[in-house]
Amino acid sequence: MVIAESRLTAQGQVSVPADVRRAGKFSSEDINKALFPEGPLPPRSTEKMKAGIARGMRRRYARRYFQGSGATAGS
Repeated sequence: MVIAESRLTAQGQVSVPADVRRAGKFSSEDINKALFPEGPLPPRSTEKMKAGIARGMRRRYARRYFQGSGATAGS
């Protein structure tokens, strides 16, 4: 088995040999089965989705939510 050699073109792009691009060992169905072996996830209610988004926003932007009155440093 020969290891494929990619090349860097003058424009800075990586050129991969055609036989390597066309090899395609795994289909998207194979990848999906590997990620979700038990099948699709159960549906969530709108309330649960909104609560999860709000929880994520609070985690991500915690400083902004807990600074107090929201006054800027210059005032």
